[in-house]
Amino acid sequence: MILALALLVGVLFTVSLYLMMRRNLVKVLIGLIILSNAINLLIFTLGRLVRGRPPLIPMGATALQPPYADPLPQALILTAIVISFGVTAFAITLMRQVYQTLGTSDLNQLRDTDIQPRYHPDHYHEDDEVEEH
Repeated sequence: MILALALLVGVLFTVSLYLMMRRNLVKVLIGLIILSNAINLLIFTLGRLVRGRPPLIPMGATALQPPYADPLPQALILTAIVISFGVTAFAITLMRQVYQTLGTSDLNQLRDTDIQPRYHPDHYHEDDEVEEH
């Protein structure tokens, strides 16, 4: 079972990196979502899959009785899910604004939309000169 999960994590990482290297902003976002799921599955797999009881100390006992489930990977995954939800929501909002403003989601075209500063030597227009009063 762990070997299958390790292969699945590898496939998810490969697919996410492939999508994140594409020119389309939507594919980059989907790659980011798949990457966060791959990381969650990796943490889950590293926490060792043990079928056991919840980690609660019974009445009268001083220590946990094995087998018990490790709660740390579960807490890390829950935190990672919340953080990835926030990052995804921000990325979707940012992508929507970029598309509404510029009308494209192609990253090569977005690179050409940089605004040259007024002090740039290639940015000279006659109507930019200051009128003297």
